[in-house]
Amino acid sequence: MRGASAADDAPTPLARPRLVRDRLTLGLYAPFVVWGWLLYSFNPSVPLLASELGITGAQAGLHGTAMAVGGLAAAPLTPRVVRRVGRRGTLVGGSLLVALGVVGLLLGPTLPWTLTGMFVTALGGNIMIASTVVGIAQHTGPAASAAITEANGAGSTVGLVGPLAVGACVAAGWGWRPGVAVTIVLGIAAAVLLARLPASPALPRGLRRGAASGASSGQDADAPPVVAPAAGSGTSVGSAGSSVRGRVRFAVPLFLTSIVAATALENATTYWATDLVLSRTDAGPGIATATAAGLIAGMSAVRFVVGPLSLRVHPAHLLAASFGVAVVGWAILWTATDARVALAGLVVAGIGYGVQYPLSVALLLAASPGQGDRTQSRATLAGALAIGVAPFLLGALADAFGTHRAFLLVPVVAVVGMVVATLGGRVVRRPAVL
Repeated sequence: MRGASAADDAPTPLARPRLVRDRLTLGLYAPFVVWGWLLYSFNPSVPLLASELGITGAQAGLHGTAMAVGGLAAAPLTPRVVRRVGRRGTLVGGSLLVALGVVGLLLGPTLPWTLTGMFVTALGGNIMIASTVVGIAQHTGPAASAAITEANGAGSTVGLVGPLAVGACVAAGWGWRPGVAVTIVLGIAAAVLLARLPASPALPRGLRRGAASGASSGQDADAPPVVAPAAGSGTSVGSAGSSVRGRVRFAVPLFLTSIVAATALENATTYWATDLVLSRTDAGPGIATATAAGLIAGMSAVRFVVGPLSLRVHPAHLLAASFGVAVVGWAILWTATDARVALAGLVVAGIGYGVQYPLSVALLLAASPGQGDRTQSRATLAGALAIGVAPFLLGALADAFGTHRAFLLVPVVAVVGMVVATLGGRVVRRPAVL
């Protein structure tokens, strides 16, 4: 009898999580498609915009600053908007705000107008993405790491087409604007799609009852009340309790740091890799610029592989390994004297970069059950600061020491990311589920 009782009391391992790509999950990928097209179609268009407006490169670079400021503004605003109008209303409004901002960006006759358009675009985009990430995590539960990574993969894959569309429009004599204007169509289409998605605890129609009490307690207004360890943890639901919640709380600053590292690596490399290839190889400007596509290709491909893999291997272990892969890619790029080798380095770096942000966000949200929107706002703030600081810092180092030496910053940041991801994985053996 005592043996049977002990067996009954033993923790029961949960089944391995599985990502179900239902209509709601796939519908929540739409905001990433909108944002991916905007980022990768507008960035290569900045020099053309500068030429049309007769402004300097530094002035044109202020569009990146406006994007970072939009992210900073969105960070505290997003959870308030979700509490006020619900997640569905926030997603629809954010998508339409992106479309409106791009209209201002394309029609702005002077720099102040285009900067304002970029700020509005970034504000809507960050609200849209931040709210979507939490919605995906709440809907997919223990499969959130796979879903969030795959959603980012959808965005970057569509983003690969953006520069080609802009180039085709320019070659046809239409200018760069029609290529970027596709974002308007995508934003409106996403708003319609999101408004029609089926109701669920993660995406209710309107505000749920008790939203006000949820807001006053600090819990997400529309968060489903589910807190459990992820599948495969070997821990029963009943043993999760306060001890697990106490442990995972210490993981939050670690995964916030990994978000900063991931965002800094991607943006610093995106901004300055072309200059490094130009200075270290015999590639011309056109070829050097084209090598940046290798980074996006690597990022897109790995997201569809690591997403499902994160349901079998601890996401924190994959995150730590991705920073190691990023160092390998940096080493190939940094030592390259041939454009083809540099391209290979950027592809390898992209394989590392591609999963760093989505896995960091998934782990961060899992370490903050019931606080998704508030935690995601902190992630948005951290990412915006990294976007605003990292490219500028690497550029300042390049001015002082040359681009080649300045790129030594990349492995330093990657090692920091690897360390915090490893520590986070030790704190949270398996992440809690939203």
